[in-house]
Amino acid sequence: MLSIAAKIYVAGHNGMVGSALVRHLQAKGYQNIITRSRSELDLLGQKSVHDFLKVEQPEYIFMAAAKAGGIQANNTYRADFIYENLSIQTNIIHGAHLAGVKQLCFLGSSCIYPRDCPQPIKEKYLLTGTLESTNEPYAIAKIAGIKLCESYNQQYGRQYVSVMPTNLYGPNDSYDLNNSHVLPALIRKVHEAKCRGEKELVVWGTGKPMREFLYVDDMAKACVFLMENDINDGLFNVGSGVDVTIKELAEIVMKVVGFEGNIVFDISKPDGTPRKLLNVEKLKNLGWQAQTPLREGIAKAYADFLIKTPSDD
Repeated sequence: MLSIAAKIYVAGHNGMVGSALVRHLQAKGYQNIITRSRSELDLLGQKSVHDFLKVEQPEYIFMAAAKAGGIQANNTYRADFIYENLSIQTNIIHGAHLAGVKQLCFLGSSCIYPRDCPQPIKEKYLLTGTLESTNEPYAIAKIAGIKLCESYNQQYGRQYVSVMPTNLYGPNDSYDLNNSHVLPALIRKVHEAKCRGEKELVVWGTGKPMREFLYVDDMAKACVFLMENDINDGLFNVGSGVDVTIKELAEIVMKVVGFEGNIVFDISKPDGTPRKLLNVEKLKNLGWQAQTPLREGIAKAYADFLIKTPSDD
């Protein structure tokens, strides 16, 4: 187990997951957390990343840096998503190996699994079917990251673990309607509909797809749990183990925000994967499970949104 003074590098510390990791590490008393902003270290630059890791010599790396977004962003900027994520992952993982970093936690995404996967989704279902087309480039990049970690472990004896979270939400999320995921987008749309006094809320798709959501601080706790328990190889799903329909999700957000209009579904927009519920037994059997109920987490996320988006009143 790493000491409280161990040097830990959190890549992507300004993002939702990275900032949650820093919060949780600091709360647990870790005193030597390394971070670099994008202006200080461009993770797309191989030489700069390799030089940085050789100089800093972290004992553990959390790879929370990634180019991420919702269905629209994934489907529109397909080249950007595969290129940037492949570059970031390759630079950090290979750079960590060259610098002699033995332990690393790679954060992926549940979109790595086949579109029509048996439910709940087990880790062993990876590469057993066709991916969802709307986010295939992003998913392929993340699969490559998993295989990089697996390969460096097998060939060089590294201890690089991969964690696949379900849909994350919480403080420091993106509420940009063109790039955000479904839950932060709903929070913003419902809030704005309430402020404008509208009677309807337009939601993409049919409302029937089922999704699982995990509060981001729970995700951070899962990652640190793996680090502290020397779980340093393999692939682990991280989720709540409970899913809801998009319609049910919209209704919960409406209750939290206090909007009483009607939901109208825009069926001209894509639904994405029909269902995506992770089997989290592998991590649960090690002694970890999510703690934050969905409505409680959404209330915390909405409070964060209100801080980020001051009222014009």
